[in-house]
Amino acid sequence: MALTLEDVSRIAHLARLELEPVEAAAMLTQLNGFFGIVEQMSAVDTSGVEPLYTPLSAVQEVHLRLREDAVTETNHRELNQRSAPAVEDGLFLVPKVIG
Repeated sequence: MALTLEDVSRIAHLARLELEPVEAAAMLTQLNGFFGIVEQMSAVDTSGVEPLYTPLSAVQEVHLRLREDAVTETNHRELNQRSAPAVEDGLFLVPKVIG
């Protein structure tokens, strides 16, 4: 998938970027290079390859330091909302600012 200068101009417009013609040409080269790499990677057969949870696991044994999923703090909602000017059903109420 090769981009054109018109594609780069449209992307720049959507991103609210102002590119000079020289910059747009450089961006076109970079983006097409990136998409070329993506196409090469997509062409590789990865069936049977297990996903890595970290790149380091490809070269060394990694032990994840996961803690037990347990509640460690009590609910302080009412205490935290005590200073709020307006609360309803556990939610902060704020004034409407857009009409």
